[in-house]
Amino acid sequence: MTFDLIIIGAGPGGYEMAAEAAHAGLTVGIVERDQMGGTCLNRGCIPTKALCRNTEVLGNLKEAALWGIQSEGFTFDFGAAMTRKDEVVTQLRDGVKQLMQSPGITAIEGEARFVDAHTIEVNGERHDAKNIVIATGSAPKGLPIPGAELAMTSDDILSMTELPKSLCIVGGGVIGMEFAAIFNTYGVEVTVVEFCKEILPPFDKDIAKRLRQTLGKRGIKIVPQAGVKAIAPCDEGLTVTYDLKGKEQSLVAERVLMSVGRQPVLPEGLDTIGVTVGRRGIEVNDQMQTNVEGVYAIGDVNGRMMLAHAASAQGEVALASILDKPCDIRLDIVPSAVFTVPELSMVGLTEEQCAERGMEVIVKKAFFRSNGKAVSMAESDGLIKMIVDAQTRLIVGCHIMGAHAADLIQEVVMAMNADLPVDRLAHSIHGHPTLTEVVMTAARQF
Repeated sequence: MTFDLIIIGAGPGGYEMAAEAAHAGLTVGIVERDQMGGTCLNRGCIPTKALCRNTEVLGNLKEAALWGIQSEGFTFDFGAAMTRKDEVVTQLRDGVKQLMQSPGITAIEGEARFVDAHTIEVNGERHDAKNIVIATGSAPKGLPIPGAELAMTSDDILSMTELPKSLCIVGGGVIGMEFAAIFNTYGVEVTVVEFCKEILPPFDKDIAKRLRQTLGKRGIKIVPQAGVKAIAPCDEGLTVTYDLKGKEQSLVAERVLMSVGRQPVLPEGLDTIGVTVGRRGIEVNDQMQTNVEGVYAIGDVNGRMMLAHAASAQGEVALASILDKPCDIRLDIVPSAVFTVPELSMVGLTEEQCAERGMEVIVKKAFFRSNGKAVSMAESDGLIKMIVDAQTRLIVGCHIMGAHAADLIQEVVMAMNADLPVDRLAHSIHGHPTLTEVVMTAARQF
């Protein structure tokens, strides 16, 4: 079949781009080898957030008991939580399937292989288009160590039906810390072994340290600056051997989760058409174009920023290029979040990055313990750290730890996109009592 546009991969970047392209009048073929919705919907963002919500509710029930509120009739059933997770995923996946049946879109099941820059082959049938977008996403990455195959991936752990007594998580990044919070709430003995000096390396060090301390108080053991050397079976489960500041140490856990990042999934035939692949993934310019005319790459597969909403935004940028239309999306202002309890969120630069760039900035903090809504919610453990350019008074970075941090960051994202000085944020009236007042309080300090 001949299309105006072929998209390989039906994750958030792919299916949202397909819908927008069809709305713009293009005929679109979208190829998916697995399930509609990609990693995000089936094995990533959505199932983990369903479990994070269960964790939040469970935590509230435990807290209610401390307040003398009886919760008779409630049971903490992990199997039921996993069932609910599957129901959420199925409902949303069915929605994507329906969307991909819209006029102008043809969904093709199977593995795509490039024949040439404008032709792919799926299940023995060839399809061609002037423009082809690669949106094949990423897969869990493992360490090249003995016994690595004994560890679960983030895909595997989402298929569990029974709780282990203990869990060692190799890697203290976003995925690792979210699973640490989830399983800790269910009473699992959790240990996180992280290679870097601090958990969540991309995040501001003040915020990451504060979260580490909070999770430590909840019983999660975190071992930073530890390089895992091997995993081996033992009577109690698995032995994890690691190097800690030059000394070999080990721990025993019933199960091990390998959570050390993700790697791009590359479609077959890229070498045939000459697409350049770098260390992080397919190399693209700011319009998401590869070095081969008419071939684009969006989302995790280009390695620029492995976030579902980044993939969606990159799809919009690529479509604007294909349609030869202007696009004002700021790909340098992308929020990210960690759905632990409490949540973390960030946008822009960290204080360390500002220092590395020689920027003159002002840094201020505001704390949830001074916010009436946070105290009323018993969610006073949190802070916001705002970084402002000393000359322009524009916000260059913001980092939040606390209840609903993933939602609160959006106000700052909007201000940064609109190039609003911090004073505009400070002098905008915020409702009371709301958590958004924490953002206003931070802004008013400048």
